[in-house]
Amino acid sequence: MLGYRFSKYIPAPDEEKSDFDKLLKIFMQLILITSGNVGEALQWLTEVDRQYKLTNDQYGMGDFIEDLKKNGFISEEGPTGEYKLNPKGEQDLRKSALEEIFGKLKKSKSGEHKTHHSGQGDESTTDRRDYEFGDTLEQISITDSLKNAQINHGLDNFFMTEEDLEVMESEYKTQTSTVLMIDISHSMILYGEDRITPAKKVAMALAEMITKKYPKDTLDILVFGNDAWQIEIKDLPYLKVGPYHTNTVAGLELAMDILRRRKNTNKQIFMITDGKPTCIKQGIKYYKNSFGLDPIILKQTLNLAGQLRKIKIPVTTFMIATDPYLQAFVRDFTKANNGNAYYSSLQGLGNLVFEDFRRNRRKNL
Repeated sequence: MLGYRFSKYIPAPDEEKSDFDKLLKIFMQLILITSGNVGEALQWLTEVDRQYKLTNDQYGMGDFIEDLKKNGFISEEGPTGEYKLNPKGEQDLRKSALEEIFGKLKKSKSGEHKTHHSGQGDESTTDRRDYEFGDTLEQISITDSLKNAQINHGLDNFFMTEEDLEVMESEYKTQTSTVLMIDISHSMILYGEDRITPAKKVAMALAEMITKKYPKDTLDILVFGNDAWQIEIKDLPYLKVGPYHTNTVAGLELAMDILRRRKNTNKQIFMITDGKPTCIKQGIKYYKNSFGLDPIILKQTLNLAGQLRKIKIPVTTFMIATDPYLQAFVRDFTKANNGNAYYSSLQGLGNLVFEDFRRNRRKNL
């Protein structure tokens, strides 16, 4: 029996996609950028179409809008006929975010940091990955590994190397409660960089994955500026940055309150931010200082990090800024909490969040 060699699959260009699907992909990105404003997104799409000729004589923007309504993505409301995003459109946003972020992650051999925690799961899945040091013999897929060896080396001089081994991914029955904190202070849109849209996209993708793959897990999402408040998953597309300072303490306190009500043993906090804490609340007044690291604000923030460490709730901070003094703050905060910290570009944010979530499910937090 002869072995077969397979080349990398290269999909056909977008000719196979319908005109509607091509425009829908761009429209969904614009919906996020415009915080769920359908009318504004359609105006932008019309302008892009004018410049880059996305439509043609057979299928125009009017046809696309009618198909959006017919397929349940948007609807007209009120006497003025204002367009609103329907629940189906919100769900499609989450699915698209999951495919965009998690699809790239699965295609790459490794994420932006190594996963050192491995072990045997409770239930095998159909997913496969390359062998890594520390995997057990029970995890190795014999059939897939033999097939790889045959393809790579042939049968005449059959042998197997570590590169031929494939491992069966396992589902872990450990239930985890996660709180995702998103910074919505004004700096998230300053300096010509939109940081809030990638943060929303990561939140939607994480919510979709947990809902579908880990239904017994819980994910709560909160935002923090001068204050902190909880939002629903369906609210994410409409999230906007406000004229706020960064009250990290308020966000962490609310996260603690949420996790106290969760019965799962494993609990964790993910915090996406681009700056230092600049605000705390003292009674009914706000104490604010945006110039450097204020010792009063810093002390309260680090004390709270220590409290979370005592109740065994790690905080993983995703700092989407590279200023040295901000990194110094994150190091102090992480040391006080015994958590994790990553200094990420916006492009790498999704990979880091997803890799860390999967890693933490494989160990007791």
